[in-house]
Amino acid sequence: MSQAILVRDPKVESRVFPEAGEAIPLFKVHMPETVLEPLARTLFSGYIGQGPRVEDFERALAPWFGSQNVLTVNSGTSALQLALRLANVGYGDEVITTPMTCTATNTPIMAMGARIVWADIDPQTGNIDPLDVERKISNKTKAIMAVHWGGYPCDVEALNDIGKKYNLKVIEDAAHAFGASFQGRPIGSHSDFVCFSFQAIKHLTTVDGGALVCRDNQAHKRGKLLRWYGIDREGERRDLRCEEDVKESGYKFHMNDVAAAIGLHQLEFVGELLRRHRANAAYYRARFAQVTGVKLLQYRADRESSYWLFTIRVRDRRKFMEQMKTAQVMASQVHARNDLHTMFREFKQTLPGVDKFSSEQVSIPVGWWLTEEQREYIAHQVAAVCN
Repeated sequence: MSQAILVRDPKVESRVFPEAGEAIPLFKVHMPETVLEPLARTLFSGYIGQGPRVEDFERALAPWFGSQNVLTVNSGTSALQLALRLANVGYGDEVITTPMTCTATNTPIMAMGARIVWADIDPQTGNIDPLDVERKISNKTKAIMAVHWGGYPCDVEALNDIGKKYNLKVIEDAAHAFGASFQGRPIGSHSDFVCFSFQAIKHLTTVDGGALVCRDNQAHKRGKLLRWYGIDREGERRDLRCEEDVKESGYKFHMNDVAAAIGLHQLEFVGELLRRHRANAAYYRARFAQVTGVKLLQYRADRESSYWLFTIRVRDRRKFMEQMKTAQVMASQVHARNDLHTMFREFKQTLPGVDKFSSEQVSIPVGWWLTEEQREYIAHQVAAVCN
């Protein structure tokens, strides 16, 4: 791995680094100034809890997910826990999941009193391996949790076939995958439950928030109750909600109108943001195809990534990250394997695919904020370091 070659032309540097001393960021919050007007209307409307804007936002999200059964919530993590509850996962049950993700994917499993069973991943994609999922099924297995690494869809067809074969619920953690698709259908339209994140640095942000998409209408109706304490907000009553019988205890997971107003406005921009992420990713894939020290992830033509991350595999990640830092380009693992954390130690297993992927994977900036000069500069630095 060679030393990074820094640009020395001041004119080029001024275009690549518009703010002196600042590195090209790996993530950036998209928040247009034009959001202030619809946000102000909501803030001063007299209704800022869960109300009409939440309903408008859910209707607007439906075409993106290929489903009308959309429940917005206060975080992607809440969406995952609500999905587990709707899948009737409880104490002592097992959930087969991936350790190659944010810890927020797997802590809800423990919150439900269930046990984690790690499945291995395909080191060529970072996604859960359906063959290993099937090998790990026991009479205690209740659900399968899959993560779309970086926005590239898992083999949801194979996972759902397994779910049907063994009567298991399939839960997709699509926190990275807003706008992605599998076999021509949007992520959100395939499995029993699909969970999205609208956290600060996602393609679509509501400052924080999330959504749960339910395939089954009854699960959707139950989820609507459970996200707000179990209270039916739509039934008729004489005195607010005071006299209604609550049949099943729930959570305070609902979204509010302030977040929904931001999300509604952000939807006007998200298509263009996705286009730019994909264009930058296509540029990198072409540039790195012949760079010997870069292993590109293997993506199939039957699915389209949202490219929230652009992940590559390199031989010496520590050195690569140090040299990219010297070149003023942020690079990171983003997520480390979960199974090495103390809180998950009782579930440890041998996972050769995770070993291989997690030791080499690193992500470089791919987002909508990159200029053509910055994109070219990043590609030049990666090639210089890895050739």
